[in-house]
Amino acid sequence: MTTVQANLTYYQQVNERVRALNDSEITIENVIGQRYLGCGSSGRTITINGTPGNGLGQYLRGSTIEVFGNAQEAVGDTMDEGEIIVHGSVGDACGYGMRGGRIFIEGDCGYRGGIHMKAYEQHFPVIVIGGKAGSFLGEYQAGGLILVLGIGQDGAYPAGNFCGTGMHGGKIVLRCDQASAGLPPQVLVSPASEDDLRHIAPYVKDYCRYFGGDPDALLAQQYFVLTPNPEAGYHQLYTYEA
Repeated sequence: MTTVQANLTYYQQVNERVRALNDSEITIENVIGQRYLGCGSSGRTITINGTPGNGLGQYLRGSTIEVFGNAQEAVGDTMDEGEIIVHGSVGDACGYGMRGGRIFIEGDCGYRGGIHMKAYEQHFPVIVIGGKAGSFLGEYQAGGLILVLGIGQDGAYPAGNFCGTGMHGGKIVLRCDQASAGLPPQVLVSPASEDDLRHIAPYVKDYCRYFGGDPDALLAQQYFVLTPNPEAGYHQLYTYEA
């Protein structure tokens, strides 16, 4: 394993050094807002201690990135595969255009988490948020799963306003006592079925494996599932099929 000291080094120099390493296991210490760490990486395990800046794991192609701290905006932007694990909270636009892989967030997520997420063939993107999410969660979502566990919310609705605006694929699952009554018309909401709970169970178990907690206790709570409303979508933007 190779250790890189970030400190106050400019982000471009830190990234150049990391990319030049032959080691598959890398630890980056004392990260203070350096951007684009792990961008496009494959076949590596990268541990980050500190607070990475924007674009952590952009275009990730199979590496695992684990952050012991918070992360800023655009975590996992357009990632294809791999895993990002954040022992803290993340900023806005986490998983923007995400096409595959998994992001686990111990705490909260800012605005527009999962915007433009999409799934294709074997690629199925997943974002698991332990706490709450900001407004516009899953905006224009086209595929994949966003799971918000609402830990620490005492059963309150764990997302902001306009959840699922423009949603036309995929699924958002929220743990809360009651679903929001003010969801956009593009969204249908229903209590989670047994099939829904079976689908999310592996992700809840992995969340607890990374961050602690009792998966059985979490799965025993009330969940609501948000899916696209085919009668209220933006039909003028869709490809016509007879």
